[in-house]
Amino acid sequence: MAGGVFAESGADLELVGIQKRFPGFTAIEGMDLTIPAGSFFALLGPSGCGKTTTLRLVAGLEEATAGRILIGGKDVTDTKPYQRPVNTVFQSYALFPHMTIIENVAFGLRRRKIADATGKAHEALRLVELDHLAARRPQQLSGGQQQRVALARAIVNRPALLLLDEPLGALDLKLRRQMQLELKSIQEEVGLTFLHVTHDQEEAMTMADTVAVMNKGKIEQLGAPEVLYELPRTAFVANFLGQSNLFTGPVEGTTGDSISVNVEGNRIVVPKSRAQRHSGEVTVGARPEKLTLHVTEPKPEAGTNLLGPGRVIDVSFSGVSTQYIVAIPGLGSIVVFAQNMGVGPLVGEGTETWVSWKVEHGFGLEDEAPRQPRFSSDTDTASIALEKKRALMSELEEA
Repeated sequence: MAGGVFAESGADLELVGIQKRFPGFTAIEGMDLTIPAGSFFALLGPSGCGKTTTLRLVAGLEEATAGRILIGGKDVTDTKPYQRPVNTVFQSYALFPHMTIIENVAFGLRRRKIADATGKAHEALRLVELDHLAARRPQQLSGGQQQRVALARAIVNRPALLLLDEPLGALDLKLRRQMQLELKSIQEEVGLTFLHVTHDQEEAMTMADTVAVMNKGKIEQLGAPEVLYELPRTAFVANFLGQSNLFTGPVEGTTGDSISVNVEGNRIVVPKSRAQRHSGEVTVGARPEKLTLHVTEPKPEAGTNLLGPGRVIDVSFSGVSTQYIVAIPGLGSIVVFAQNMGVGPLVGEGTETWVSWKVEHGFGLEDEAPRQPRFSSDTDTASIALEKKRALMSELEEA
C-alpha cells in the first residue's frame, strides 16, 4: 500500500427507512440498506430506478423525505455535504483545466490546510500510476487518465466512503474493462468503502463484492454477484442481470427435492432448493449458456430437462460464442448460447433442434414473468419466418 496516507479504513453505511419524494412521484420508497466497512458495493439498475438519487442522498446533495443516513455509526442525515466523510467521483471528471495534475489532486488538501499536501498528492498519483504526468494539465491526458486523476483526488482526502457515479460511462469498451479491474485493485489496496452506481451489469459483477439490483425505487434483490446471477428471485432480476429463458405453469408434482412444472404440456423439473415457491402457478427458468442444442432427438435422461422439437429462427455469431434463437411450438422463443469451440456456428437457420439442460441449473422465481407470445402448431412462426426468407432468396436469385 502507498505509505501511511491511506492507512485509515472505510466506514460502514446504513440507510434506515429512507424515502425520497419529488412532486408527482416517489423516487425511493422505504429503503433499508447496510454496507459493511471496506466493501465494494454496487447499486445496479435501469435509468429512473432510484440508484443515483440514493447516491445523492448519501452525498448530501439531496435531502431525504424520511429516514436516516448513518456513516460509521454517526447520523449524518441533517449534515451538509462538506461535513460528511464522503467524496464523489463523477462520470464527468470535473478537473480544473487551468491547474496541473498535481495541483488538481492537492487542491482539497490545501483548502483544508493539510500538512504536506503536495507529498500526499504525489502518493495518490503513484497509487493510480500517474505520478510521472504530475506536471501536465488535464487536456493533455486521455479520458482514462483523467478518470484516474479524479479518483486520486477523491482518495487523497481519505474519505470514509467513496461514491462512484457511473465513473466509467464515458470511456470506450476496452478502456472501461481495464479500468474495472484497476478500480477493484485500488479499492482493495486503500481499504475504503466504495459505493458504485451503474446500469452496466458486467461492470457491477466484475468489481463489486455485493450488488443490489434496484427497480422502481426499491431493492429487488441483494447479494454476491454470482448468487444474483445463478439464483435470481424475480423476473426483473433474471432478465436485467443477463438473459434468462422463463417458463410459467402450474406445479404438477413434487418429490423430496424437486418440483415439476407443466408448461404447455412440457414437464420442467427444478430443485426445491433453487425455487422460491413450490406450489401453484410458478415461473421457472434457465440461463442461455446452460442450455445444449441438439440436432437429433436425445433420449430422455433423469436429471435433464428436454424441450423440442423446434426450429432455429436466428443465429448471431459474436466471436467467443454464438446465440441461437429456437422457436418451439407452444413455448415461444428460447435463447441458447454456445461457446465457439470449432469454426463458425453449429447449425443454421431453419434447422430442427431440441434443447436440454441439467435440472440442477434451473431456478424458480417468487413472482410470475409476463406472458410471452406463444407459437401454436397451427401457425408456426418459425416456419413462416423461414418460408419468407426462402422466398426472398429465390427472388434475389431470379433477379
